[in-house]
Amino acid sequence: MPYDPSLDERVFYKTWESENSRLSVSIYSYNNGPKKLQLTRENKDREGNFKFTKLGRLNKEEVLALLPLIEESKSSLE
Repeated sequence: MPYDPSLDERVFYKTWESENSRLSVSIYSYNNGPKKLQLTRENKDREGNFKFTKLGRLNKEEVLALLPLIEESKSSLE
């Protein structure tokens, strides 16, 4: 069965932005299935538009910014 975006429900979404990137914490449920945490990174291109990229490694500033968002998202996993 191929992925159907209409079945993907976003339950929680918060972001943190720095000068050149944006990190997102999301909770999704696909087809009324179990709720799952998703972490994403977007970097700015030369025009200033955000483009999705591999999350990769986090520096200390990013970890400290994401931890409260992850903590807040936990209640949406229930």
